[in-house]
Amino acid sequence: MKSLHKCFRFSCLFAAAIVMFLASRGASQDTKKQVPDDEVVHFDCVYFVGPDGQGHCSREQTTPVTFQNPLSVAFGGSFILRASDGKYYMYGTTDNEKGFRACVSDDLAHWQEIGRVYEGALPESWTLKNFWAPEVFEHNGKYYMFFSADWKVNPNNDEENFRIGVAVSDSPRGPFKDLMNRPVFDPGYPIIDADVYFENGRVFLYYSRCCYKNPVKSEVADWAKKQGWYDEVEESWVYGVELKPDFSGVIGEPVLLLRPPVKMDDAQAEWESRSVTSHEVNRRWTEGSFVFKKNGTYYLMYSANYYGGKNYAVGYATSDNPLGPFKKAANNPVLQKNTDKGGEVSGTGHCMVFTSAGGAMYCVYHGRTTKSGARVVFIDKLRILPDGKLVVDGPTTTEQKVE
Repeated sequence: MKSLHKCFRFSCLFAAAIVMFLASRGASQDTKKQVPDDEVVHFDCVYFVGPDGQGHCSREQTTPVTFQNPLSVAFGGSFILRASDGKYYMYGTTDNEKGFRACVSDDLAHWQEIGRVYEGALPESWTLKNFWAPEVFEHNGKYYMFFSADWKVNPNNDEENFRIGVAVSDSPRGPFKDLMNRPVFDPGYPIIDADVYFENGRVFLYYSRCCYKNPVKSEVADWAKKQGWYDEVEESWVYGVELKPDFSGVIGEPVLLLRPPVKMDDAQAEWESRSVTSHEVNRRWTEGSFVFKKNGTYYLMYSANYYGGKNYAVGYATSDNPLGPFKKAANNPVLQKNTDKGGEVSGTGHCMVFTSAGGAMYCVYHGRTTKSGARVVFIDKLRILPDGKLVVDGPTTTEQKVE
């Protein structure tokens, strides 16, 4: 009888808890915004019976975290690190900044400025000006920032004298200090847009050779000359090379991975040559590379056309080896302006990819809107389809949930 009494009392308390649960849900429906059936919500609520015999809820229902492009961050060449402390850190290029600034977020929607995390152009530094495209990686308990800047050593007085450097910090918030008083290496021509890929103890560096002093013969260049527009067309090319484990230099010679098409009937020629064929500038770019691996395939994303113009766009190429050969995708470009389709976004490019805490893949890039004028940050979902095709769900300017 005693055990039966306990069981009966527990059943009553459990029933009371259920009643309170249903009542609380009914009350909340009267006072809180209704959530559509297809919208995912977090309901981290644990109901239990307390010592007072009453039902209790440890937490209340929360609505999804949302954000809307463009973000209120005026960075170019943005990079997001999801660090081991659970936070997201964003780094990027800022006009007229002698170094780099950063922002931090807990949820990808709300960003707080940290301030300057790397200062260049110091007397003891190899850097001079034009600090571009930082990427930060957490490696062996430290944080390494790879970036490009003009090198003080400039015997030919070149207008573009970019090289790639690396700085280190104990924290993703900085301060980052130059690992060496020199660039990582000197290929003999200006280079920008460093991207680093780690795999099985090996490290690979990807970069873009600048267009500067690199005129290239092609059918596009011949066409532009016949129009009376340009005597020559300069090009930038993407290279890859293995890095030494301590980042002090490279192993072997750089390998040419991507370049603009030579033939005008090439499937990639139309979209990659728009800066020339629209009479915008006498340059064709292949820059802003970013490499990641998915389902055994290496994806190399890159940007083409003038970075300061409306035609800046993103494509990708694939390979079964980190140093290629890479084959450009048939569905390029995967990210481009939408102003010709009634949208307000142009100049979409220089992207990177990260995975959120929820497991979703996102593409981060900069673009311009009719309102912003200047470069601002966009974040959109990226998907790899069953057939291996890469798709970016953007550019968007509508509200979306963080996944």
